[in-house]
Amino acid sequence: MAKDTSSNVLAEMQELGAEGTFNRLKTERDNYTQRAEKCATYTIPLAFPKESDSGSTTYDTPYNSVGARGVNNLASKLLLALLPPSQPFFRLGLDDESKTKLDNSGDSETKEAIEYGLSMMEQAMMRYIESISFRPTLFDALKQLIITGNALLFLPPKEGGVKCYHLRDYVVERDGTGNVLQMVTVDTLSRGSLPEALLQYVESSETADFSQKVSVYTHIFRVPSGDSFEWQSYQELGGNVIEGSEQTFPFNKTPWIPIRFFKRDGESYGRSFIDDYLGDLISLENLSKAIVDISMICAKVIFLVNPSCQTNIRELAKCDNGAFVKGKLEDIVPVQIQKTSDLQVCQATASQIESRLSYCFLLNSAVQRSGERVTAEEIRYVAGELEDTLGGVYSLLSQEMQLPLIRCIFNQMQSLGLLPQDANIGENIEPTVITGLDALGRGADLQKLTEVVGLITQFPDGMNMLNFNGLFSRIFTSAGIDAGGLVKTPEQAQADINQAQADQTAIQGAGEVASQAAMESPQ
Repeated sequence: MAKDTSSNVLAEMQELGAEGTFNRLKTERDNYTQRAEKCATYTIPLAFPKESDSGSTTYDTPYNSVGARGVNNLASKLLLALLPPSQPFFRLGLDDESKTKLDNSGDSETKEAIEYGLSMMEQAMMRYIESISFRPTLFDALKQLIITGNALLFLPPKEGGVKCYHLRDYVVERDGTGNVLQMVTVDTLSRGSLPEALLQYVESSETADFSQKVSVYTHIFRVPSGDSFEWQSYQELGGNVIEGSEQTFPFNKTPWIPIRFFKRDGESYGRSFIDDYLGDLISLENLSKAIVDISMICAKVIFLVNPSCQTNIRELAKCDNGAFVKGKLEDIVPVQIQKTSDLQVCQATASQIESRLSYCFLLNSAVQRSGERVTAEEIRYVAGELEDTLGGVYSLLSQEMQLPLIRCIFNQMQSLGLLPQDANIGENIEPTVITGLDALGRGADLQKLTEVVGLITQFPDGMNMLNFNGLFSRIFTSAGIDAGGLVKTPEQAQADINQAQADQTAIQGAGEVASQAAMESPQ
């Protein structure tokens, strides 16, 4: 069935091309872009402007900042959990088959050399992530996910770097279970920025100038390859396929990563976080506007003057502070808006809504202490709170974004020749995520283990009942650290004890001999 679907994609590609496929899939996407525009209106309008907007467009910012603060706060916490600043969020290791062969070989020197080489690769990848300004791009992608529910990350394998496509700049088609069938991106460029080799694909005229906008379409689709699939892509300009733009990628090494915030089976696009709370945001916006309007009216000072008053208004206006002026008190009355009770009702209702939204956006939680360095326990706490509050969204992001990102970065650095070469490692490398939810279970196990050991120590001879070799192995495992080469086997521990006893006996024997010799020596 899947291969039949891929065949349909190939047939459509040949018939419609990249631009035609984009226009066909754009119809389904329009419903999501309309909701995204509405969500951006009540949070951060600049995050997802309308298609007709330009650089000169003036945006009306909301009367309250709860939505904007909530989006930025939630995106910051997600960034902290997905890409922690003080530690790597992944670990490289051999695949199961290669690891089993290495363990069965018993070659400890080769194993240590491979582990060292993998550690060097991890450090190189972390330095590369920081060098390509990956965090700002990922932060932008997370804000797009919160507001629009969708984002597309592209890590070009040859050029390096990372780019984030907003919902309006790409289309995607998935099957019923959420697997991506095809994607089409559009890059709008000026005619003057095109390489000379691409100008032949653009219609030329005497009136065309370098500022003329052209659209470059990139079509990515999967095709059957043996028992699995592979990804193929090409670029199209002016209705023609750009020569030499065809590329092929293994199924798990595509540089294109479409991300969703909330998924629904049968839909090609995700739902945003703001969609769930749009009603409260709209209500708070209307109440905030009403409160501001009423407050401005109340702040305006106006006096009503009796038409037949005997008080000299001009003399009253010019007099100094504390002066005496002839007149009647009832001739001049200040205008008062009898809306105090209504204003209090508005303020109370707005306060209730703001409190609910602050809870949903995690604005009232002290997740992270102030400081540059963040501990692993704090990161686990962030991931746990995100999972509890957002209802499994972090699980989706860790699977659809974290792991593909690691693979893309690894492939990108490998193609650019930026990874340390190690002949012992080969190509059988499999990355794993070690932060966030993957670390939650180990963190809970470590906490329970610590509590149990603390209880055991309260019993007489309780520690004598423990198997310390197994205990140490459990501690390393719960902390996410490979215990290989760090924990002694029972035989090694016993051999070290015997050697220590032998050394102590030898020292005592040498001391006794020296004392005996000193006693027998002449004075």
